[in-house]
Amino acid sequence: MTQAFSELQLAEPLARAVAEMGYATMTPIQAQAIPVVLQGRDVMGAAQTGTGKTAAFSLPLLQRMLKHENSSTSPARHPVRALVLLPTRELADQVAEQVKLYAKYTNLRSAVVFGGMDMKPQTAELKRGVEVLVATPGRLLDHIEAKNCVLNQVEYVVLDEADRMLDIGFLPDLQRILSYLPKSRTTLLFSATFSPEIKRLANSYLQDPVTIEVARSNATASTVEQRFYRVDDDDKRAAVRSILRDKGVKQAFVFVNSKLGCARLARSLERDGLNTTALHGDKSQDERLKALEAFKSGAVDLLVCTDVAARGLDIKDVPAVFNFDIPFNAEDYVHRIGRTGRAGASGLAVSFVTGRDARLLADIEKLIGKKVDVEALETEADRRPAGRFNEGQRVWKEADAPAPRPRPASPPRQSRPSDPFFEKPYEPTLPEDAKPNWEASAKPAARSGVSPYIKTRKKVAALFKAGAVAPAEPVEPAVASGSSGQPSAQASAQASELAGNAPE
Repeated sequence: MTQAFSELQLAEPLARAVAEMGYATMTPIQAQAIPVVLQGRDVMGAAQTGTGKTAAFSLPLLQRMLKHENSSTSPARHPVRALVLLPTRELADQVAEQVKLYAKYTNLRSAVVFGGMDMKPQTAELKRGVEVLVATPGRLLDHIEAKNCVLNQVEYVVLDEADRMLDIGFLPDLQRILSYLPKSRTTLLFSATFSPEIKRLANSYLQDPVTIEVARSNATASTVEQRFYRVDDDDKRAAVRSILRDKGVKQAFVFVNSKLGCARLARSLERDGLNTTALHGDKSQDERLKALEAFKSGAVDLLVCTDVAARGLDIKDVPAVFNFDIPFNAEDYVHRIGRTGRAGASGLAVSFVTGRDARLLADIEKLIGKKVDVEALETEADRRPAGRFNEGQRVWKEADAPAPRPRPASPPRQSRPSDPFFEKPYEPTLPEDAKPNWEASAKPAARSGVSPYIKTRKKVAALFKAGAVAPAEPVEPAVASGSSGQPSAQASAQASELAGNAPE
């Protein structure tokens, strides 16, 4: 049974803003969550992406904070009373815009802080005082450490897309931020999927929460047509162009798994004549916001992005989503295809499957609870007949190709005249006992056992011969001289022996 916003008994400023935004009937998550939050209870809400979770927590929080609104210019009269934490910059900026629209007829102030931007304008806004602060965990910790904001009067905390914050490693930051908050507070946890980690987080920081599940966990929207095609990596770009042309799709998300692949694919599709822009984590925040704004305004047809754009982005009337790469995490598939078919509209989700995606596809089937049918896709390359040419251009042209000319028969091979010299068997020219020239001209060996090609060492003068043995005691020749002073015969013999041992 549907319920209208007029039945909520909202304050007149909020009711007027909701009426101007065209809200008439509440979604299931809004119908169940808003009355519980108005009672001040903790909530653990799960709903399909694109079902209006932002309004489900923003409107009741603003309603409860109206008792604190004032027109004073003093920052002390505008402390932070509601804190909304989100995983990505784009989602934080989107939620902040929605909160400002809801509260534009009240005196409640709101601000958003996230990374990738200069802190000085954010600091100046925080110093003026805000009641609702929307932030990403990393940048909020920067402002807390710089003492730009004080959170000791926070009454309401919202953890939106909590599973994504855990996936990208924000749990330590969340624990630090929650340690700065008062113990007595209302905590709301919203997520498109529930996991055991999310339930443990809820048990740690929520007090007797009311669990609201308006759809089966991890279910995909029934308004989205899901198609799976088996395509090789080299044919994926041609498959995107073929489906865009055949289905008449004007705008689409194209999701890839890597930042480098995102930039390359965007450039390739731009060269193919498609109006394309890229959105990934390596771009500056200003470039990311400009890319989103261009896509929202219709100036860009294809938004090639990583999973940074898979969560919570509310861009209406996007007819199709392409999973150029099957996501590594099966839950990201649910979020990706949730970018189309929003608010009851119909949408198309196309996924390209290669041979190495069998395990990832099995994880998706297990998550969504049904078997998927992988179809064969005929691309432009398959339909291109022989004889087409493009002359270096992007557009293929039909060619009036003439009938193929028959190939002339090759002439018979003519046998070459044989040379009788090469037909003869090998015959040695020297007798068996003859020596080769190099061996015949060798010099005879000087000594036995030594090759004639080894040069002998050159004789040099030495003090002692190699085989000489020094005497144990020096021997001094005794010279016996006669009366005439001539040496005796014995002395001459000793001198001759010593002379024989002297070096040459």
